[in-house]
Amino acid sequence: MALSCRGVWSGASLILFYGKRPVGVKASLCTPRLDYTKSSSLWFVRHYSPSQARHGIGRSIVSGLKWTNEKYERFLQRRFPRFYVLYQTFMRGFRLLFQDGKKVRRIIACMLNEKTEYQNLHYRDMEKIRQVRRDLIKAIPLVILSIPPFANYVVFILMYLYPRQLLIRHFWTPQQLVEFQGVYHAQRAQHHWAIVKGLESISTSVQDSRLKSRLMELCSKVRSGVHPVVSDVHAVRTLFSGPPLGIKRIYADQMRHLYPLLFLTPRLPGFWIGRRLNSHALELMQLDRAIVRLGVHQLNDAELREACYVRGLNPDHLSPGQCREWLTQWLQFSTHLKESETSLYLHCMVLLTVNYPKHPGHWPQKEVDDFSS
Repeated sequence: MALSCRGVWSGASLILFYGKRPVGVKASLCTPRLDYTKSSSLWFVRHYSPSQARHGIGRSIVSGLKWTNEKYERFLQRRFPRFYVLYQTFMRGFRLLFQDGKKVRRIIACMLNEKTEYQNLHYRDMEKIRQVRRDLIKAIPLVILSIPPFANYVVFILMYLYPRQLLIRHFWTPQQLVEFQGVYHAQRAQHHWAIVKGLESISTSVQDSRLKSRLMELCSKVRSGVHPVVSDVHAVRTLFSGPPLGIKRIYADQMRHLYPLLFLTPRLPGFWIGRRLNSHALELMQLDRAIVRLGVHQLNDAELREACYVRGLNPDHLSPGQCREWLTQWLQFSTHLKESETSLYLHCMVLLTVNYPKHPGHWPQKEVDDFSS
C-alpha cells in the first residue's frame, strides 16, 4: 500500500498540537492514508470547544504569572530581606482584607434574605461587621490621598513610616499588632485618673445621700487599688440613667475623657460626642448579649483577648483563664443594663478594668498626689 506523506505530517501535527491521536491515526510514523477528516473534525468539536480552549489559555497565563511571582519573591528574600518582610505583610494583608470583604458581603446578603436584625446575628458575624466597618473608616482617608497622579508613591512612603497611624490591622506584622495595641491602651489609660476624679467631683452634686455615699465608696475602692465587684456598680446604676451622669446629662469634659476608651478622637462638638458614645456603647452591649447566647467557653484564646481589649482591659499579661474570668464578670454586669444606662457601661470600662488583677498599692504615687490635691 502506498504511503501518504500528507497523512504522516497531518497525524504528526495533530499529535504535536493536541497531545492525543485523533481517530484513525496510528502511533507509527508511516501511516496508511485513511479518511479521518470528518471523524477528526467531530472529535475536535467534542473535546476542544472554544470555552475549554479559553480555560486552557487562562490556566497557562495564571501558571506563568505564579511562576514569575515566586521567582520575584525568592529574589527579594535573597537580596532585600527587610523589604521582603514588608512585601509579605502587605500581600497577606490584602488577602485578609479581601476575605473579610467577601465574608461581610455574605453576612449582609443572608441578613437581607432571611430578614434578620443585626442584634440577632451570631457573635462572630457581628464582630466581623464591626471590625470591617472600623477598618474602612480608617482606610478611606488614605484612599482619597492616593487618588491624584503619582500620589500613591508618597502614600506608600507614608505607610512605611507611619504604619500605626495609617494602616489597618491587616497590614501589621504580629509584632506590630502587639506593640500598637500596647500603645493604644497606654493612650486610653492616661484618661483613667481623670474619669475617676470626675466621678468624685460629680458625686458632690448628688442629692440622694445613700447613692452619694455608695458612689464615693466605689471611687475610693478604685483609687486605693481594689477591684470592685458587680454589686458595687449596680448599687449606683440609677445615677447613670439620668442627671447627673446620664449620657445626655454628663459634662462635656467628662465625655471627652470617655472618648479615648473607644479609640475615638475627642476633637468634635459636644452633642456629636455624646451621640457617638451612645451608639458605640449600644453596639458593645449587643455584642455582649451575643456572647452570652454563644457561651464564653466557645471563644478561642484570640477572641477572648480581643473581647477583653475592646472593653477596656489590657490582656497582654493575662492568662486565658484570667481573661475568661474577667469577661464572665463583665457579662454579668452588662447584660442587666438598659439602653438608657450606656454611661455606666462606658465608665465601667475604667472601674472594672483598671485594678484587674492587680493588688492595692499599684497606683503611681504622682497620680495619688493628684487625687488628693
